[in-house]
Amino acid sequence: MTITHEPHDIYRPNVGIALFDDEGRVLIARRIGDDGPEVIAPGYEWQMPQGGIDPGESPEEAARRELFEETGVVSATLLARLEREVHYDWPPYDGPPHRLTRWRGQRQVWFAFRFNGPDSEIDLAPPEGGAAAEFDAWRWERLSALPALVVPYKRAVYEAVAAGFADLGHPVLRTACSSLPGSFRS
Repeated sequence: MTITHEPHDIYRPNVGIALFDDEGRVLIARRIGDDGPEVIAPGYEWQMPQGGIDPGESPEEAARRELFEETGVVSATLLARLEREVHYDWPPYDGPPHRLTRWRGQRQVWFAFRFNGPDSEIDLAPPEGGAAAEFDAWRWERLSALPALVVPYKRAVYEAVAAGFADLGHPVLRTACSSLPGSFRS
């Protein structure tokens, strides 16, 4: 499915990514600064990766691209998609003209992925020729804790994401026993 970019859209088409590790935690990163109306507030700099959907791009393609551009991650398996789009409005903005100010806010399609790589794969430096880095630090965090860490205008979105993906926030049991000779299989 491709998200349309209608001239009358008041919300920018966007994706969000909940990247789960094997412990059931999600990757969050600390924003470096504001991006026009996408402002951060002291003490609320943390968020999950997100970004715009390019014309002709499917939401899943956009999610994988944004995940790579913002975190360097390619080792990820799709787990789920939030059942409905969610949106948020920008806070009041009186700064200089900006590419995002033509919209009232963002409408997001959220995806959950399982991270399959080593932590060393995570690299917040953008790919060569990419946009400037958006984040300066990252960590793994419980999904249920995120609404309290994000800027207030995104809080309802993070509450919806935490509720929608709550069943994914558990440790993954990985066993080597099933591949051992003579191991029990039903």
